Amino acid sequence: MTKQGREFDIIVYGATSFVGQILIEYLTHYTAKITARYNNEAITWAIAGRNEKKLLALKNKHNINDIAHFIVEASNFEGLSLLSRKTKVIITTVGPYALYGEMMVKACVTNGTDYCDLTGEPQWIRAMLDKYEEQAKASGARIINSAGFDSIPSDIGVYALQKIAVEKTGKPAGQIKMRVRKVKGAASGGTIASMLNIFKEAKENPTLRKLLTNPYALCTSGHSYKVRQKSHKKAEFDKSLKMWTMPFVMAAINERIVHRTNSLLSDQYGTGFRYDEAMSAKTGFQAWTFTIGLGGFMLAASVSPVRNLMAKHVLAKPGEGPSEDEQLNGMFDMRFYSQLANGEELVIKVEGDRDPGYGSTAKMLSQAALCLANDVPDVAGGFWTPASALNDHLIKRLKEHAGVSVTQL
Repeated sequence: MTKQGREFDIIVYGATSFVGQILIEYLTHYTAKITARYNNEAITWAIAGRNEKKLLALKNKHNINDIAHFIVEASNFEGLSLLSRKTKVIITTVGPYALYGEMMVKACVTNGTDYCDLTGEPQWIRAMLDKYEEQAKASGARIINSAGFDSIPSDIGVYALQKIAVEKTGKPAGQIKMRVRKVKGAASGGTIASMLNIFKEAKENPTLRKLLTNPYALCTSGHSYKVRQKSHKKAEFDKSLKMWTMPFVMAAINERIVHRTNSLLSDQYGTGFRYDEAMSAKTGFQAWTFTIGLGGFMLAASVSPVRNLMAKHVLAKPGEGPSEDEQLNGMFDMRFYSQLANGEELVIKVEGDRDPGYGSTAKMLSQAALCLANDVPDVAGGFWTPASALNDHLIKRLKEHAGVSVTQL
């Protein structure tokens, strides 16, 4: 089904969610700043959700009463299908996606509508791949998961480094290490709900636990990757980088997205490519203290009664998240390290100017959707990653419009 002639370029579903509201504020300012023009075409967009009162309040808050809105439940396939036929691209922020996401994916692949989300749930992505990938290829729907902090910075950081490696040596880097050097931000209730749901599903399903430990779980069928990947489960001293490291929670999704990108790009990074993520620490004490604290949280979250108590009385709930000041004062600095085939050390920095999970994620998700709508008409239908489908177009957009830069150090 052709996307030409549709009423909107983008519809944001879940506009009144925590990240959805930030995204709407960003889109409002973005379209005003460029006088609703990009590539000489007007950007037409609308919002959708399940609560009309909240949608109207959101429109009034940002003085966008001329923007259309639609009321649809996440479980209503017919309603979501009708919504998806109105637009080129759907942005959905409604999670946990394992609980509320499938019907929107089904609607988009049925109607040939492009789609972006910010899921960090590898088990759900795998399930959607198995159920809908062939249908997406047939209908022309381009589905891009994990188009926020997880996993755009990791995906484009590796892509950028490998591009330079090939330019310099004719070969891709055999190994890349990503280290989070600085990060300042807070988690929202929606993110926490998604994490708790993963613990719940893994506890109930041994097969799922196996999938969650497989670094190649999201790769295309028929891949030949067998090299053992490093998994950071404890505090360690990295002799090659001369720094202490500690586990990075987002590695569980980011590493799998990066390996899927490699498989979608026909092994451009090599069949023996190794990639791992961790956070850097100033001292061994800091690394071990963080690791022990994270381990305690994960152990508690794996026990149903404790998990339920934490969700009810301790942790942020869906709809809650960092304050506006915390969003504006947040940032992230991620470094990608590699030794090239000629012995040269290569370091790439990916840096964002807002709190990673919300301020920056809203901007990255918006620009990924705009990129999909305007910049990559030749990309075929199917399930893609940010780097495999959007590559340099997205990097350019992020630098110019989202405060996210990719630089060689």
